[in-house]
Parts: sequence; structure tokens; C-alpha cells
Amino acid sequence: MDIRPEPFEPPAPLPRTVPPSRLEIIRTTFRNPLELWGLPTYSTPYLQVKFFGQLTTIVHHPGLIRHVLVDNAENYGMQAIRQLVLRPILRDGLVTAEGEVWKRSRKAMAPVFTPRHARGFAGQMLAKAEEFAERFEKPAHEGTELNIATAMTELTFEILAETLFSGNIAVGTDGFAERVNALLHHMGRVDPMDLLKAPGWVPRLTRIPGRKALINFRRMVADTMAARRAQMDAGKPVPDDFLTLLLRVEGPDGLTHDEIEDNILTFIGAGHETTARALAWTFYCVAESPHFRQLMEEEIDRVLADRPDPVEWVDRLPHVRAAFEEAMRLYPPAPSINRAPLKDDEWTDENGRTLRLPAGESVLIMPWTLHRHLLYWEKPRHFIPERFLPGNREKIHRFQYLPFGAGPRICIGASFALQEAVIILAVLMKRFRFDVTPNTRPWPVQRLTTQPLNGIPMWVSAR
Repeated sequence: MDIRPEPFEPPAPLPRTVPPSRLEIIRTTFRNPLELWGLPTYSTPYLQVKFFGQLTTIVHHPGLIRHVLVDNAENYGMQAIRQLVLRPILRDGLVTAEGEVWKRSRKAMAPVFTPRHARGFAGQMLAKAEEFAERFEKPAHEGTELNIATAMTELTFEILAETLFSGNIAVGTDGFAERVNALLHHMGRVDPMDLLKAPGWVPRLTRIPGRKALINFRRMVADTMAARRAQMDAGKPVPDDFLTLLLRVEGPDGLTHDEIEDNILTFIGAGHETTARALAWTFYCVAESPHFRQLMEEEIDRVLADRPDPVEWVDRLPHVRAAFEEAMRLYPPAPSINRAPLKDDEWTDENGRTLRLPAGESVLIMPWTLHRHLLYWEKPRHFIPERFLPGNREKIHRFQYLPFGAGPRICIGASFALQEAVIILAVLMKRFRFDVTPNTRPWPVQRLTTQPLNGIPMWVSAR
């Protein structure tokens, strides 16, 4: 592998060398779970520990990951604490639904997110990215500071609104990023009552400030559904988009009204958030890696000079794609995957050791630690996009890298997100250069996604 002598090491918590106390676990889990993990978590293929009386199996071995997420996936449900955090926000949306509800929702939405269908959105993604670039074309000629995390939240929301809802979401984009941040900051984190396994009806005081944001999102979804339903009931022509698809499957053999609302909220409130965060981290890491940034800019200039169809950009811009994939390795949009065996299970490793996974206990697969694991990555804490260039990408084990999860519950929008990210990076880096400022000191925190604490301010100038 061609690795530069001094690749950039972006900020991240160092592995703990001393186990945390019970009180420290509660405090750290509430503040930032990414700061909880010790050196054994980053260096062993799997381990079992006790958290608040519950056996927790922390999984990094690719074979065991495959066993849990693919080979024996039907025996694994959602872990209780995860559901206590997410269900108050998303209820029976695709991310949190289980059993038959999840199967019906996944089946209903699958046609929209096939790779072939996702490619059909490329033109809309390109148009929105170029429209977004026009807004700060003039200021960028003089140089301006921009919070790239906020900007990417707004842009990915605009793309989602245009591609899946034909621009008919009942909300303006002004202040949208702040509303998303408020929702996830207060609602998308573990409350001490969750760790103590208190029933769902026990108030979570830390989430009270987020209720207003959640109510506003629910109202927005209800208004969006009502407006489209009124068009359909009046016999008016409606777009053949994601929103119409969901409303047409409402009924006894499809989805209930509440399930449709939950899924729309999932996509509007969180569906774009993972891509937005990964893009912001990409711009930051690339800015601190001038050698690779130059390779990206040269590639973008060369390829886009031919005016290729945007459908082709993912394949024709390997350096752009590699930078995004490496940023998702270091800052996985979904930093943890939580499961619980429904029945007793066991798995035997290549050395003949058998691991027992008791029913009802916790199984924790963490892309955050897996992607930084000493057994599976060279210089795991460093930004080295070359890992994902053709010739190297194929050497990465399928279950060593999980930015979109794996198995039946793999992210339904993976192809959509990758295409969107490459198009956004290419459009913006063709016209602008993004550099860090003295105020650029991002720190990763786990909420629903891996977010940069206090954003990522960057200096934007015209190329």
C-alpha cells in the first residue's frame, strides 16, 4: 500500500487504560459513549463484560459479526437500551421497527432504494448541489467562514426533499439544521434511566428539552402527509415518489397511518443526517491532507471536463469515493449496532473456542471501535484514503467495515447515500477549496450519529 510518511490523525478519544467506575460509566455514556472504551475493546476479536448486571458481548471478529448480522440474524432482536433511546423519536420507523412491522415497511420501501432506482436520482442530486454552490459563489471569491456540518445538513435535506418528496415537505429549509441538532442533542442520547432499565413510562429528564423539537417534526410530517393525501383524494396528478408510494400502501395489507408517519419522520429527521455528518468529516479530513486533496482536485477537474452523466461519477471518481469511505471508517455515521439473542446461541472461532451468547443479553457490534481496531487496520487512527482505492479496497473483509451495517437490516439507502456524497464532494471541490481555521477543533460525540461537537467551521475560498 502506498502510504504517505505522515498521514493525518484526526481527533478521537484515546483508549482508556483504566476501567471506569459504575458512576463514570453513567456519566460518560450520557456525555459521549465514544469516550467509554478501553484498550481491550480496540485490540481483541471479542470480549464479554458485565454492564449493570447484564452480560455484554463486544464483537469485532468478522466471522462473529457475520454470524450475528447475517447467518443467524433471525435470532437477534434490537437491544433494549437502544430501543429506549430511539423509539420515543422514531416509534415504528424502519430503524426501530421489529418483526412483521419491519418486514412490511422494508418491503414497501425497497423499490425506491434499489441501486438502479437510486441512480435515477443522480440528476436531481447534481442540480441541487450546483444550486447550493451558487449561493456562496460570490462570498467565496473573497473568502468566508462556513460551518460545514450545518451546511451539509441543509444540503442533504434539500436533496432528500427533492428526490423522495418532490420538494413537497411542509417546512422551509431555514433553520432546519438547528432543529435537527436540537432533536438529536436532547433525544438521541442515552439517559441514566435507560442504563438502569427503568420502564419507558418513567420520565427521562434529559430529554424534556427535546420534546418541542420532536412535536414540531411530527407536525411537519402530518402536514406533509395531509397535503399529498388531499391531492390524491381530489384526483389531481401527484408525483410518483417515495411519499406517494407510502400513502398508496396504506391499508390492512400494507402499512397503517401511524407506521407511514413514523417512516416519513425517520427519513426526514434522520435519513439525511448520516450522509451529512460523513460529508462534514470528509471535508475536514481532506483539508488536513493536502497531498490527497490535490489528487482529488486533479481527478475532479479531469473527469468533469468530459461532462459525464452524474450516474457515472461514483465509478469515475475513485479518489473522491475513497476519501468519503475513509471518513466513514474513522467517523462511522452509525457508531454502534446493538442486538440481543432471542434464544441461547453459540459460535465457535477458528481456534475451536466456543462463545456462548445467552438469550436476552446484549451483543454490541461497534463500527466505531471495529474501524479503529488494531487487529484489522494498519495505522487505524489515521486518515489514509488509499485503503479504499481500487486494488486495496478489495482486500478489506466484508465484515471489517460496516458504515451501512450488514445483513437483512443493512441501510436501505446505502447506494443513494454513496452516490449523493460523491456528487456533492465533486461539485463543491470543483469550485471551492475548504480549509481549517483557528476555530476548527471538532470532537466526535455519539448521539444518533457521530457528530462533531460545536460543528466544523471551515474557510471557503474559490479555487
